[in-house]
Amino acid sequence: MADRVTVIGWDGSPLTAAARSALSAATLVAGAAHHLALPEVPPTAERIRLGSLGLAARRIAGHRGTAVVFADGDPGFFGVVRTLRAPEHGLEVEVVPAVSSVAAAFARAGMPWDDAQVVVAHPRTLRRAVNVIRAHGKVAVLTSPGAGPAELALLLDGVHRTFVICEELGTDREQVSVLTSDKAADHTWRDPNVVIVIGGGAGQALDAEPGWLLGQSSERARPGDRGWARPQPDTGEGESAQLRAAQLARLGPRTGDLVWDIGAGSGGVAVDAAVLGAAVIAVDADPEACARTTAAARQRGVQIQVIAGRAPHVLENLPEPDVVRVGGGGAAVVAAVADRRPERIVSHASTRDEAEAIGRSLTEHGYAVECALLQSVGLDTRTWAEQERSVVFLLAAERPRTR
Repeated sequence: MADRVTVIGWDGSPLTAAARSALSAATLVAGAAHHLALPEVPPTAERIRLGSLGLAARRIAGHRGTAVVFADGDPGFFGVVRTLRAPEHGLEVEVVPAVSSVAAAFARAGMPWDDAQVVVAHPRTLRRAVNVIRAHGKVAVLTSPGAGPAELALLLDGVHRTFVICEELGTDREQVSVLTSDKAADHTWRDPNVVIVIGGGAGQALDAEPGWLLGQSSERARPGDRGWARPQPDTGEGESAQLRAAQLARLGPRTGDLVWDIGAGSGGVAVDAAVLGAAVIAVDADPEACARTTAAARQRGVQIQVIAGRAPHVLENLPEPDVVRVGGGGAAVVAAVADRRPERIVSHASTRDEAEAIGRSLTEHGYAVECALLQSVGLDTRTWAEQERSVVFLLAAERPRTR
């Protein structure tokens, strides 16, 4: 086992006294090529070019001597410290921090970042990173090979954003480019890089009151703006606040998800899903319903992509969803949605025959289906007289998990 492991963050600045001291005693140094080329690295030390962090950690754990590991930026911020401190390696780790690459990227752009979301994009998480970009007005993406600016831009098809792409921060090859997302896919970018993605119109204004929680804009926390599934103006859609609350509870939208809301109506479910952090595409055949959804999103300070069109045909070119609410269209639309294999599908019906048709379609597509009859009665609290009654079948379907 290594006698001591020191992780040194590197941001292009001269090494600190603590970093130089650790390096001078190192018998093993691990890092990227530009780290291993630093003149302070002892010529007699064993050198490891970092690729697989797990493999490197095992080699370091088996080394008899003093090890130093270099990492770009702050190594404790989505960095190597987590891997090295895994219990199976049994390593005692000391850290010499540096400015994180995200902080450096925002500094190069001259922008604050306390209201930014920060995500890591790997090929396996690329789609979820894009969903965060869809949902938020300021996102920093730590990229990786196969999940860089071009791939982000391709998956954002139809969603306009501005990219600030920071390549090889801290090196003599550092370059910062600003361009729109539709242009980013046409370039080849050097790894690693940080991409700041801004736009969408719902972000915090520069002169707005600063928030208190990292990654959250005060736009999402207006005074009195608490709760979800709140009463909506009567548009004749027949969806009560209680039904929308039950639908949201079964959908469980979260950050990184893409929600389809088909038959969005007044936009109540779509907006609430966006407030909960999910990316949302709201679809409705009625242009007035689309306008209401857009207005509701603007009022709540969230970003929603609103598409006017009739399901199921309009769904063909939409990106893959995680969860879907079908607010209209019946069994035919539910079947088209099930063909796309989202994790969860929620729908409702006004009659038992319609509910049975929807449930049968979901079952035939391999989903586990539940159905409940919901009844709610509104009361006038001045007289406690009944105002309105709603009776509806709620269907919730979940795709079986594969092992």
